[in-house]
Amino acid sequence: MAKEVGALVKLVIKAGAANPAPPIGPALGAKGVNIMEFCKQFNARTKELGNKMIPAIITVYTDKTFEFVLKRPPVAAQLKEALKIESGSGEPNRKKVGTVSWAQIKAIAEDKMIDMNCFKIESAMSMVAGQARSMGINVEEKK
Repeated sequence: MAKEVGALVKLVIKAGAANPAPPIGPALGAKGVNIMEFCKQFNARTKELGNKMIPAIITVYTDKTFEFVLKRPPVAAQLKEALKIESGSGEPNRKKVGTVSWAQIKAIAEDKMIDMNCFKIESAMSMVAGQARSMGINVEEKK
């Protein structure tokens, strides 16, 4: 028989660096999850991903067991990594922090496509380009 779901917890955690400190400890402790067990499993599954921020969706069952699914790093993080910038612009309409090519946008869209709610690569590329613009990143003209 299937287990009854008690709660869903969504967290963004640095790969290989999960520990019981906030925000992980309080979020999972309130649901009755064994925090150290989650940290061990998360760190084991993400140790080879470097220093990236990884979204995790944790399903907590009523018997206090859990499962979690790892997603791809957020588009904003991938854009910052591609352009080697610290953060987006505070005033995206006035101050630009870099320029991204359509080849870079396509690479990010292909990587993130499994987590997006679209079916065509062109739609995913449009979403990534929109995120770039909202961060104050210029998008090269389509060729």
